Amino acid sequence: MAENEKQFEANIEKFLISPEGGYEPADDSGYRNSIDMALDIAMLVKFVKKTQPIMWQRFERQCNSDPLRKFYKCFEDAVLADGLISVLRHGFRHRGMDFKVCYFKPESTLNEQAVKHYQQNICQCIRQWHYTDKNKNSVDMMLAVNGIPVIAIELKNQLTGQSIDNGMAQWMYDRDFREPAFRLNHRILAFFAVDLYEAAMTTTLNGDKTFFLPFNQGSNGPGADGGKGNPQTADNDYVTSYLWKTVLQKDSMLDILQKFISYQVTQEKIKQNGKLVNVIKKKLIFPRFHQLDVVRKLIFDVREYGSGRNYLVQHSAGSGKSNSIAWTAYRLASLHNADNEPIFTSVVIVTDRRNLDAQLQDTVTGFDHTLGSVETIGEKKTSQDLKRAINAGKRIIVTTLQKFPVIYEEVNDMTGKRFAIIVDEAHSSQTGSSAMKMKVALADTSDALKEYAEIEGKAEEELLDSEDRMVREMIAHGRHQNLSFFAFTATPKQKTLEMFGTEYTDGSFHPFHIYSMRQAIEEGFILDVLQNYTTYKTCYQLAKNVDDNPDVPQSKALKMIKRFSELHPYNIQQKAAIIVETFRDVTKKKLKGKGKMMVVTASRLAAVRYFHEIKRYLATNHYDDVEILIAFSGSIIDPDDSSGREYKESNMNVDAEGNTVSEAQTKQVFHDEGNILIVAEKYQTGFDEPLLHTMIVDKKLRGVKAVQTLSRLNRCHPDKEDTFILDFVNTKDEILEAFQPFYQETYLEQEINTDTIYKVQKMLHEYKIYDENDIENVNQIYFDENARKNNRTQAAITNTLLPVQHKYNDLNQEQRYQFRKLCRTFVKWYAYITQITRMFDKPLHQEYIFCSYLAKVLPSDPATPFDLNNRVRLEFYNLQKTFAGSIELVKEEKGEFGPARPKKPVKQEETLSPLEEVIAKINEQFAGQFEEGDRVVATVLYEKLKNNKKLKKAAQNNGQQMFMKNVFPGIFDETAQNAYIESTETFTRMFQESERYHAIMNALASVMFHEFQK
Repeated sequence: MAENEKQFEANIEKFLISPEGGYEPADDSGYRNSIDMALDIAMLVKFVKKTQPIMWQRFERQCNSDPLRKFYKCFEDAVLADGLISVLRHGFRHRGMDFKVCYFKPESTLNEQAVKHYQQNICQCIRQWHYTDKNKNSVDMMLAVNGIPVIAIELKNQLTGQSIDNGMAQWMYDRDFREPAFRLNHRILAFFAVDLYEAAMTTTLNGDKTFFLPFNQGSNGPGADGGKGNPQTADNDYVTSYLWKTVLQKDSMLDILQKFISYQVTQEKIKQNGKLVNVIKKKLIFPRFHQLDVVRKLIFDVREYGSGRNYLVQHSAGSGKSNSIAWTAYRLASLHNADNEPIFTSVVIVTDRRNLDAQLQDTVTGFDHTLGSVETIGEKKTSQDLKRAINAGKRIIVTTLQKFPVIYEEVNDMTGKRFAIIVDEAHSSQTGSSAMKMKVALADTSDALKEYAEIEGKAEEELLDSEDRMVREMIAHGRHQNLSFFAFTATPKQKTLEMFGTEYTDGSFHPFHIYSMRQAIEEGFILDVLQNYTTYKTCYQLAKNVDDNPDVPQSKALKMIKRFSELHPYNIQQKAAIIVETFRDVTKKKLKGKGKMMVVTASRLAAVRYFHEIKRYLATNHYDDVEILIAFSGSIIDPDDSSGREYKESNMNVDAEGNTVSEAQTKQVFHDEGNILIVAEKYQTGFDEPLLHTMIVDKKLRGVKAVQTLSRLNRCHPDKEDTFILDFVNTKDEILEAFQPFYQETYLEQEINTDTIYKVQKMLHEYKIYDENDIENVNQIYFDENARKNNRTQAAITNTLLPVQHKYNDLNQEQRYQFRKLCRTFVKWYAYITQITRMFDKPLHQEYIFCSYLAKVLPSDPATPFDLNNRVRLEFYNLQKTFAGSIELVKEEKGEFGPARPKKPVKQEETLSPLEEVIAKINEQFAGQFEEGDRVVATVLYEKLKNNKKLKKAAQNNGQQMFMKNVFPGIFDETAQNAYIESTETFTRMFQESERYHAIMNALASVMFHEFQK
């Protein structure tokens, strides 16, 4: 059986040293002759002499002795200074002489010398490589470039009782990572462990801390089922043969060395001598199989078909999307066609986040590139900077979508220019007006103009002369031959699939490439955030707090009462206690004490109240080992806070040393020293924190939003074994329904019916608010160049729309609501449809322009003020655990969507209902099994204290601190003792738990102080 392992090794070598494989067979004698150098110096010098003879002669003349050792010293100094990657790509300089140690394949074949140099590389395949003189250890296979070792492989064979696990263990325990050949970026750049069925890879050996990543085909293997591993081969070859046939084959390997391997530089704060100090960490990145596969397949397709196609890449969250985007951008920027012409003028990377994604920006600009070839249009730059970058033909431009509407009419003529547009997290923003204007700015519309001229039976010049601007807008619709979109997302929705997906012969739309959530989880590249999921139902019973039973607006009352319950101090108190104790019992013990928690709240006000209540709970319990931070946009005033303070993220957060933390610093401070981060909307997408272990959810999450939010926990870390989610609001079935469509492939069953736009248009016309004359009047102003030059467009259009507004105002409230919603739907739907296809419907386009202005000026009906005015009280409350365990996703089920449809507005008429009826509806929705101990004692005590004259006088004559610390406690204690005598069962728990007692006392003191003040 021993021969089987040698046979496996021999068969791999047979392919690699074949003409198709591209390597030369060799033994390791050259390395053993220069073992202290960790390379074959004779082979390296042989390559230099052959490719750079004049430079070598000059070098040799300067050497008094042993030119080989002298050359090694120069090479080694360069490697120690800049790293092997840099030396391989750029060579090194010595005393005015430039030396190349490797030549890479040129983008075009115009430079014959460059082609010749590439062919002169000496790539060797060496079996049983003895890398040291300390022992007789050897690596099964090593691949070298011009005498420099770059890839090392340990092979294992199940037929001899060993597997990939033995190969990884060998790298970890039997290979000394301090050997010169194994040091990070010194020689070997990737270490593989391979058996008959699987492959794994690492770029850094570090003993038992070595972290291997799977290097399997998974979702993209022929006939794969969407999970991990490798499928059968069609030709009965080894299951892992893709590795040496498509990845390590000579041209492929050199391509990876030149264009893929890169550094990830991070900055971390660690404690040294009791102080936090910044430490720079460098990590070598070798593309995972799905990253290498998607980039190469995209490049192959573009080279084959040119510009004008769209591509949807469905890659799981946490799959290294930023790196995949950066690699794709650089390849597209340098891509040439068969005629040696660049395919794209520029590559534009677009994110719809208003602040340019910092991680994406750092990744793209951090990759090796020519100085000045990347232009990032971040927060400190304007739309004019974007215009200049486009007009100058910058090779790679990184920007936000929102900068295009300002300059879309100012860019130069795009005739003959082609753009690759890479969209990060492609969602509904790509169907809006900003995306339309991006296309107007970049599209070469000459083909569309020709098509429209044929339809109209006019010459192109005649069309432009008569209706220049309207024609230009209409011919910008649909797809364009000079624009290729590359959309990356983990959660494609219907519109995304139709805009960017690949249409199959049955009319369905599919992603071009998939790295599924299932595969990422099964490979251990991300964690399954649904494995430890606990749901609670917040149960409460409300009661009327007034004698009468007034009629109240039902929907508003329902909303207000729910909000009253969610923000009720008692609810916040109970959940805050659970949050802190969960952190201390669960989170704090994870990741060797580094585990962090995120609390997702439903509103900014909820976040602020949670922040203060958790702070209070920590102080009451003398917990001084928990640091909390808050994150939300803008500012908010708590109506129950008599100070009237305006709360902002920047005036609430402080670091461990008491310094104020700006919004820009929150993320880093949380990573360095924070424990709990309370968020409202912020950090629910695009937040990459591997130390995040626990999430508390107190917000309704649906669909994509649920997947994006909970996926903040899925990042791996060497010390992270699991995650934990505690959900106060969502059910197990709701979360399962949100995740299932994105677990494997997500596809669209069929295209949308674009003619639905006419149904919406017809519904608008039925209101008889405007007619053709109104549309014509607005369009005349909109297309009037003089009005535009003199900045009169806005004033003239809004003035012209005034009579239409008067007709709108004559409708009843429900009709106004319905019309307003329909008008916005029409504008939104038209923008989406014209991204997909060219309608060439002039009247429809004119109505779109009219409605886009009308929708903005139609006033919403002022909300009728409604205040509960203490007409409701919280009587019973408890939290009931409804589920604890793993939410299992179905492997056999793909995510199928039906076509998107415009939403019909729902009725908004307000119904008056007796208050008791509304309360009964709420109680039915939040019903639970209550015992006397669940009675909200704060409500009982409030009723007993609200008429206390001594308290009222003290509140009016003293400050809050004096009232809460010196006056209220005594009166509260006496009242509570009397209440206990009246109902022992109700108040026993409060007196048994001092934390509960003080929590209720402090909450009541704050509430009553503010009420007495009023």
